[in-house]
Amino acid sequence: MSVMGKTADSAPTGAREYLTFRLDQEEYGIDILKVQEIRGYEPPTRIANAPEFIKGVTNLRGTIVPIVDMRLKFNCAQADYNSFTVVIILNLRNRVVGIVVDSVSDVMELTPESIRSAPDIESAIDNSCILGLGSVGERMLILLDIEKLMSSLDMGLVTAAE
Repeated sequence: MSVMGKTADSAPTGAREYLTFRLDQEEYGIDILKVQEIRGYEPPTRIANAPEFIKGVTNLRGTIVPIVDMRLKFNCAQADYNSFTVVIILNLRNRVVGIVVDSVSDVMELTPESIRSAPDIESAIDNSCILGLGSVGERMLILLDIEKLMSSLDMGLVTAAE
């Protein structure tokens, strides 16, 4: 079978789908299976003494959901709230968490062959939370282990024991 004649039924095994989103000039991807829903940004209720990147909490159909502004967490130059700003609601270890991002792009399917290991460099993101770099054509995605990132000690949102 030729590669050009590939059908949906012959998708490579091990391919995974990632929801892609933008933060500042970078494009990130997270496992689509962790995503519960995508909502427009609404200012959450602020929590006293919470870290700056935790914008507060919101009530989502009876569930209190902490809202993390990933732009502040990743030290982006600015975090403007506009019509493109969205909250991705995640379901992590039975805990619901919302992350604020600049915009959601699309869902991409990546094969293990299209993912490269991330270089070991100092950044705002703990390297152990980066699964790798996914490339599709000219696009380069930073693939995040969002569950590990949200359960890091400085977040204080999801405990490792859960």
